[in-house]
Formats: sequence, C-alpha cells, structure tokens
Amino acid sequence: VHLVESGGGLVQAGDSLTLTCTAKESIFTFYAMGWFRQAPGKDREFLATIIRRHDDTYYEDSVKGRFTISRNDAKNTVSLQMSSLKSEDTAVYYCAAGDTGRSTYYYTQVYEYDYWGQGTQVTVSA
Repeated sequence: VHLVESGGGLVQAGDSLTLTCTAKESIFTFYAMGWFRQAPGKDREFLATIIRRHDDTYYEDSVKGRFTISRNDAKNTVSLQMSSLKSEDTAVYYCAAGDTGRSTYYYTQVYEYDYWGQGTQVTVSA
C-alpha cells in the first residue's frame, strides 16, 4: 500500500490549506482513512478520520470546526481542508489507512491504522 501526502507548505496564521493523500490502491478497500500530525518532540496526534460506510467522520476536539476530512473514491484520494490555521498547527501531517477488524467504530489511535504515508510539512508562521 502506497500513500503519498501533498499540499503542505509555509502559510501565515489565519490562512487555509488543503492536504491531499493519494493512494495507488483503491481506498474503498480500507475501512477507515485518517489524518494525524506530529510536532517536534511530541507524539503523533490524531486529527480526523472518515469511515468507508456512510462516510462518517470524527474529529479531534482542537480541530473540530476548522478542519474537514473528505474522500474521493474515484480518485483514490483523501483530503484535509484546514482553515484558521494557528502556529500550533505546525507539524508533519500524515495520512493513514486502516483495515477492518478493530473493535472501535472510529479509528483514532495510531495502532489502529495499518498503512502510513511519509508525511508532509505544514508550517504556520505567527
């Protein structure tokens, strides 16, 4: 499984940015697609997930209302639209795909995902 993130870059506080995760395989085969981020010296943090069934979504509280996850099965892409960016949003952002078989409906933990992209850097200047 090959996931590639794109769209990262340097933006100013208050700006918007859209990240895209492109898969070589059909993302419809995965139960969940998710976005995480990792800032220097910190653990990888869950941001958002979208479930294959009904396209249900779930967000971490700190990004709820600012970030939107969506999927395009025809293009094998998952996007993360980010708005009102803050300096604390600076991190490497990762896309992940999770297979079925977990006990939870929404996958919010790193271990629940089976495949990861290499990450894309997002830097928000104050």
